[in-house]
Amino acid sequence: MAEHGITEVWKKSSYSGANGQCVEVAARVPGSVSVRDSKDTGRPALSFSECSWEAFLSEIDRGVTGR
Repeated sequence: MAEHGITEVWKKSSYSGANGQCVEVAARVPGSVSVRDSKDTGRPALSFSECSWEAFLSEIDRGVTGR
């Protein structure tokens, strides 16, 4: 769904399999990143600031999982 005339381009990892069990990411509005479940695209997406999203990806790159 597009809000305020913004066209969404949802992307998923090239590592995603054909079974569709992955997340999709889109830059919906400037300064914001949205994440949704690829199996149920009609449900609301989670939104994060670009800064929070970049910090999350950085932690993944470093191998930090919080366990």
